[in-house]
Amino acid sequence: MADFPMISNFQYDFVLLLVTVDTEDTMDEVAAKAAFHSVGRRVAPRPDKVVRVRRQGGESFFPREAKLIETDIKPMEALEFIFCDK
Repeated sequence: MADFPMISNFQYDFVLLLVTVDTEDTMDEVAAKAAFHSVGRRVAPRPDKVVRVRRQGGESFFPREAKLIETDIKPMEALEFIFCDK
């Protein structure tokens, strides 16, 4: 377990944020930590949706159950957090 800095580019947010997550976090946990800083502040909640994670400019999402340490995401890399159907 180690702190891991990443840049959050959350859908509908106009602010890029530095968010610290844990290397053992799943993508769902990473998404929840990013959402904490955007949803309900500058982004309206969307309880009927799930937040998915992908690389900035990417087209495919990381598997929701994948742990951060299992991916090739680098520290300080920008990730997009997108509302998707459940």
